[in-house]
Amino acid sequence: MNNHVGERAVVLGGGMAGLLAARVLADAYTTVVVIDRDTLSGVRTARRGVPHGRHAHALLARGQHILEELFPGLQADLISAGVPAGDLAGNLRWYFNGQRLAPAKSGLLSVSATRPVLEAHVRSRVSQLPNVHFMERHTIAGILASRDHSRITGVRVTSEDNQESSLHADLVVDATGRGSRTPVWLEELGYDRPREDRVKVDLAYTTRHYKLKTDPYGTDLSINPVAWPGNPRGAFFPKLDDGSSQLSLTGILGDHPPTDPDGFLQFVKTVAAPEIYEAVKDAEPLDEPVTFRFPASVRRRYEKLRRFPSGLLVMGDGVCSFNPVYGQGMTVAAVESAALRDLLRRGQAPAPLEFFRKISPLIDVPWEISAGGDLAFPGVQGKRTLKSRLANAYMARLHAAATQDPTVTEAFFRVAGLVDPPQALMKPALVLRVLRISRSLKNGSQQRAAAAPTGSPV
Repeated sequence: MNNHVGERAVVLGGGMAGLLAARVLADAYTTVVVIDRDTLSGVRTARRGVPHGRHAHALLARGQHILEELFPGLQADLISAGVPAGDLAGNLRWYFNGQRLAPAKSGLLSVSATRPVLEAHVRSRVSQLPNVHFMERHTIAGILASRDHSRITGVRVTSEDNQESSLHADLVVDATGRGSRTPVWLEELGYDRPREDRVKVDLAYTTRHYKLKTDPYGTDLSINPVAWPGNPRGAFFPKLDDGSSQLSLTGILGDHPPTDPDGFLQFVKTVAAPEIYEAVKDAEPLDEPVTFRFPASVRRRYEKLRRFPSGLLVMGDGVCSFNPVYGQGMTVAAVESAALRDLLRRGQAPAPLEFFRKISPLIDVPWEISAGGDLAFPGVQGKRTLKSRLANAYMARLHAAATQDPTVTEAFFRVAGLVDPPQALMKPALVLRVLRISRSLKNGSQQRAAAAPTGSPV
């Protein structure tokens, strides 16, 4: 407690963002209380409060680094528990624009844990901290504020038997996710709601688990054909630690994967990796298809507000909820927790607007990646700037070049994994590689078309 800040911090939400917040707060507060409406202890399956936990998840490379820093030995624990692990660019089979990328040895570890399993391991580590306590099966009824509404002083909670009580706190951290009620609470206290940036994608995941009769993976951990404007259907097909396989189909702009078994299989046929259909068509289904819908990416611009009550922070999806196909949510929550830790090390509670302005530039890059990528789909509504149009045109060429050159694949995943900045993809040597290879591919395609007999497919 070298940087003691206060007596009690309360975290609303026991998901990944809440667990990471609790971990860094434990170094600065005498007591940290994590409140969640679900049962948390011993849970290793999808929870009611995390409906998207049933579907494929990813922790990007930067998130892996931060979790290992906060919980030394976590990666080794996951691997020893049987969770598959390998190189992000070399042991995951990626398809972009309908073409398989050349595998590369990037040195970026991918631990292929499901969301519930990863959360369980992190929660186990947090629960071992002597000053962290979990208040399970409690619903947040509201927040407590000072008489002049300038400071948040705690929360009101309701137990499962409808008993309401108050819990006072020096700091309240809202990590309740996309359904965060902080904008409503602000309005009730006389503050402005934050402005919201939205990118409507009308996405749905539909997931089913299988026991396969054949092995489509080889040395790969997962097969991932990513949706693109030419085919807005995608899939994530990881093998799991229990020997089963998880197939999450994705469809945007209302083209949602069906939940009936026949419709599900017909959808599988249309994704860019035909080996997935070959693997599951005769496999043993372990459950029925389940759907999760995601209408829009939403970024709440708390950093733009002029007034905000002290004693309250918002983290995770409550600040920015990304299109989940990019796998950024847990990693951005980890980045935010690291930023909070840095502010707490000064020995005082961070001012909310200072915290929001610190994390805003950290959110900018993943937001530009996901929002910019979504705007490549003509049906997605949003402002298309010259910058975004040029970026998407260049990325199409870069993905084409990555089908031939592992160096390009490695550079792309270092940026997609939030390890390198986007500017790394504009280094002159890499740009020359991309332009040379994409031009060669285009010329080759034109020559084949010219040589083909009239009316024949090319």
